[in-house]
Amino acid sequence: MSVTDSTTPGTDAYVGMLESMSRTPEQKRRARNLGIGYFVAAGIALAIFVRGDGGTSTFTLGGDSSIGLPGIPLAWLCAIVLAALGGVQISRGTAKLQSALLAAATILFIVTLMAWAAAGRQFSLTGTLHDALKAATPLVLGAIAGILCERSGIINIAIEGLLLAGAFTSALVGSATNIWIGILAAMAVSAVLAWVLAWLAIRFHVDQVIVGFAINFFVLGLTSFLDSRVLTKNPQLNGTGTIAEWKVPGLSSIPIVGPILFEQTFYVYAALALVAITTWMLFKTKWGLRTRAVGEHPKAAGTLGVNVLRRRYINVTIAGAVAGFGGSWWTADVGRFNENITNGRGFIALAVVLVGRHHPVGALMAALVFGFTDALALKFAILNTGIPSEFLELAPFFVTLLVVASVGRGAHVPAALGKPYEED
Repeated sequence: MSVTDSTTPGTDAYVGMLESMSRTPEQKRRARNLGIGYFVAAGIALAIFVRGDGGTSTFTLGGDSSIGLPGIPLAWLCAIVLAALGGVQISRGTAKLQSALLAAATILFIVTLMAWAAAGRQFSLTGTLHDALKAATPLVLGAIAGILCERSGIINIAIEGLLLAGAFTSALVGSATNIWIGILAAMAVSAVLAWVLAWLAIRFHVDQVIVGFAINFFVLGLTSFLDSRVLTKNPQLNGTGTIAEWKVPGLSSIPIVGPILFEQTFYVYAALALVAITTWMLFKTKWGLRTRAVGEHPKAAGTLGVNVLRRRYINVTIAGAVAGFGGSWWTADVGRFNENITNGRGFIALAVVLVGRHHPVGALMAALVFGFTDALALKFAILNTGIPSEFLELAPFFVTLLVVASVGRGAHVPAALGKPYEED
């Protein structure tokens, strides 16, 4: 046996040891924190899921298709896998596999959670995914608005206010005319508010974060006042009706995928189309190149003949119209306006922008995570799992903090974001 052959059995361990020694203190700290997170999740699986009622959970996939999962064995498997990942993560790390393993572990934990909640009962998986896509729609639209602004170098903290203004305007105008005119009015009002944000930030160099919060508080206060003084006393001005789902002929009959993707309202189709269009515009057109240049290197863009300030005004105003359209989703969904109906979803949209790395497709993926959390919380409330309703209402915001802390760290932002620009 050669010298090389004699050392082969220990090669993997030796390489692992070198990789562990070469990690920076920051990488070791993050690996340790992630490992602790795995152990905490394993402890939850042992303390709650293993001690559940047991029984087989039936996940329906539409039609006659279904999958049965035994709750207790799955909980044990989940706990063992998570504990093993925690040990490996702390001792040597998982290098390039870290993100993939984290995603797989998260899916295993969520499936185990659903099996525990639906022990001995049926759980409509296609229905939950359908509702997840529906709940993600306004987040996608709000995130697109944020991307258009931040790719141009303007921080848009006002997404919450723009969504809320769109919801109120679409309810008021839509009740007086029809819902379609209400949607157009919502886009116009939010576009004007966004233009005010751009005007104060660009013309007077007011801190963009402060302006954004000012718009949020102004819209919240104004809509709350008008809701109590106008809409409550005049209910005929707060009843637009809802927009029904539209089944795409042929595609809606596809097993599993059809009910999820092709039995939605036009808002879902519009949001998906907008993701595709914005991606193409940002990365395949001259407009997108100039927009990204304005957000990264405005001085260089200005030297090459790009009107930086006009580009920012236009993009922020368009973003406002998109957010106004997203706000009208709430009115079209419930048929009326309720005070603070957006309930902080604009701030979750900001998290979606960050987690999605300022890319429309990334924002769509992140929004689906939060939408799934919303849909799951609603399903758990229906199943009467015993989880307090307050905890279920907090779930989307807790997941936002968790995802931003674990995935959003180190995300690249446009270099000129939030920085005033003066034309020479």
